[in-house]
Amino acid sequence: MFSKIFKTTLQHKLITGIILLVIVAGGYFGYQWLAGDENTTQYIIAAVEKGTLIVSISGSGQVSASNQVDVKPKASGEITGVYVMSGQEIGAGTLLAAIDARGAERAVRDAETSLETAKLELDKLLEPLDELTLLQAESALIQAKDNLTKLKFTQESKHQDALDTIKKAEDNIKKAYEDGFNAVANAFLDLPNVMAGLQDILFGTSFGSSQWNLDYYSDAVKSYDKKVIQYQDDASNAYQTARKVYDQNFADYKSTSRFSDIVTIEKLIDQTYETSKSIAESVKNANNLIQFYQDKLTERNLKPNSLSNTHLSSLNTYTGKTNSHVSGLLSIKRSIQDNKETKLNAERSLTEINQNNPLDLAAAERSVKEREESLVKLKTGPDDFDIRAKKITIRQREDALTTAKQTLADHYVRTPFAGVIAKVNAKKGDSASAGTAIATLVTKQKIAEISLNEVDVAKIKVGQKATLTFDAVEGLSITGEVAEIDSLGTVAQGVVTYAVKIVFDTQDERVKSGMSVSAAIITDAKQDTLMVPNSAVKSQGDAQYVEILVDNISQSRPVEIGLSNDTMTEITSGLKEGDKVVTQTITSSASQTQSQSSSSLRIPGLGGGGMR
Repeated sequence: MFSKIFKTTLQHKLITGIILLVIVAGGYFGYQWLAGDENTTQYIIAAVEKGTLIVSISGSGQVSASNQVDVKPKASGEITGVYVMSGQEIGAGTLLAAIDARGAERAVRDAETSLETAKLELDKLLEPLDELTLLQAESALIQAKDNLTKLKFTQESKHQDALDTIKKAEDNIKKAYEDGFNAVANAFLDLPNVMAGLQDILFGTSFGSSQWNLDYYSDAVKSYDKKVIQYQDDASNAYQTARKVYDQNFADYKSTSRFSDIVTIEKLIDQTYETSKSIAESVKNANNLIQFYQDKLTERNLKPNSLSNTHLSSLNTYTGKTNSHVSGLLSIKRSIQDNKETKLNAERSLTEINQNNPLDLAAAERSVKEREESLVKLKTGPDDFDIRAKKITIRQREDALTTAKQTLADHYVRTPFAGVIAKVNAKKGDSASAGTAIATLVTKQKIAEISLNEVDVAKIKVGQKATLTFDAVEGLSITGEVAEIDSLGTVAQGVVTYAVKIVFDTQDERVKSGMSVSAAIITDAKQDTLMVPNSAVKSQGDAQYVEILVDNISQSRPVEIGLSNDTMTEITSGLKEGDKVVTQTITSSASQTQSQSSSSLRIPGLGGGGMR
C-alpha cells in the first residue's frame, strides 16, 4: 500500500514539474519577444586642457639631520700644515690643510715665463725689420745650404765606403776558401802518415810476438796498476773514432777540388778541422798509454823497452803536425766567419744608408727652403696669419697659466661648505693623495635619503628638483635638489637599490631626524601643453588614437603623444584645447541581466541531486 502511494505521488510530482518548466520557458521567450535585446551604453568624457605636465620619479626614505663628507685633496704630496681641529665649527672655504706646492709654484712660474715669451715674440713680430735680424736670417740660409752640400758629400762617401767594405769582405772570403782548401790539402799530406804511424804503434807487433803493441804495454804493467787498462781502452777507442772520421774525410777530400762550390769547400774545411782534432786526441791517448807504461816500470827500477822511446818520439812528432793543422784550419774558419759578419754588417749599413739618406736629404732641403721662406717673410714683413698664430699661442699660454694656478690652488685643501669638523685624519708630514681624507666634515643642513630601484635611478641626475612630503607633518611640502646618487647599488633578495640624497631648499623645525619622507623627483616638465587623462589614449600597433563623441556616437581620431606621467599624457597633434575625449565606456545589457536572473530559478521538488 505504501509502495502504491509513493508511486502515485512521484508521478504527480513529475507532471507538476514539467508543467512549471513549460510555463517559465514560455514566459521567458515571450518577454524576449516583447522587450527585444536592448543594450544601454554610457560614456565618461573629459576635456582636452592646457597646463603643466610634470614627470617625476617617486621614492621614500628617511630624514638625516646632517651629511658627513670626507674632504679629500685634488693634489698629491707631503702635507706641510693642518689648520683645523676636531669639533671646530668652520665656514665655507676655510683652509683645512696645505700640501707641498713647490712643484706647482714652479709650474706657475714656468707658465708665466712662457706667456711672457709668447707676448715678446708677438711684439718682435710686429716690430719693423732691423739690419741685424736680416743678417742673421741670411747667415742661417747660407749655413743651411752648406749643411746640405756637406750632407750630400758625406752620404756619397758613406755609401761608397759600404760598397768597398762589401767588396773587400767578399774578396777576403774568396781568399779564405782558397787558403782553406790549401790547408786541407796540406793536412792530407801529413794525416795519412800519422794514421799509418798510429796504427803501427798501437796495433803493430813490434815486440816480436803476435801480440799487439797496445796489449803489450798494458800487460807489462797491469799487475802493478789496473789503471793501465783504462788507458788501453781510451787509446783503442780514440783510434777507432779517428779512423772512422778520417776515412770519410779522406774520401770526401778526394771527391772535391778547389773549383767546387763554396758550400762544399766550407764543409770540407769544417770536416778536416774535426778530423784533425780527432786524430790529435788519438795521438794524445796513445802517448798517455806508453808514458804510463814507462812510469810504472821506472817506479820499480825496471827498464822499459827501448822501442817505447821510439814510439813516444813518433807520437811527439804527430802531435806537432796535428796541432799545427788544427790551429791553421781554425784560423781559416774564423777568417771566413769574420769576413761573413763584416760583409753582413756592411750590407745592413748600406740598407740603412739607402733608407735614411733620402730622408736626411729631404730634411736638409726642407731646412734650406724654410730659411729661404723665412728670409722672404722678414723682407716682406709679417702677414695676418703669423700674427693670428702668435695671438693663438698667447691664448694657449694664458690657458696653461690658468691651469697651473688651479693646480697650485688644489694644493690648499678648503672646506666645500660650512659645518663642523667631526674628525681630523691627517697631520703635518703625512703623505696625501686623491684618495686620502684630510678631515671629515659634517653639515647642519637636513637632507632626505631615499632608495630607488635600478630602473628609476637611471632616469635621474644630480641637480634635479624634488618635492618632499612628510607623514608626521600633515600638509608640509618642501622643495629640494638631488645632491648625490650612489654609483654602487645594494643587492637585497635579488633586488638592486641605489641611495639618493636630496638637499632641502629650506629648513623647517618640525622636520626631525629619522622621520619618514616621500620624494617626487622631477625628471621632466612642460608648461602650457595640451594633455588628456591616460585612460583616453589607446594604441593600435605603433599608432595612438582617442575616441570622441559625434552625435553621441564614438569615433576614433589618431593623435601623436609626447610626455606622460601616472595620470596625464601630452598631445602634440590631433586635438585642440576644449575637445571632448572618451575616458571610459560603460555598457549595460537588459537581456544579460534577465538571463542572469533566470539562471537562478530553481524548480520545487527538482533541486539537489535530481530525481530519487
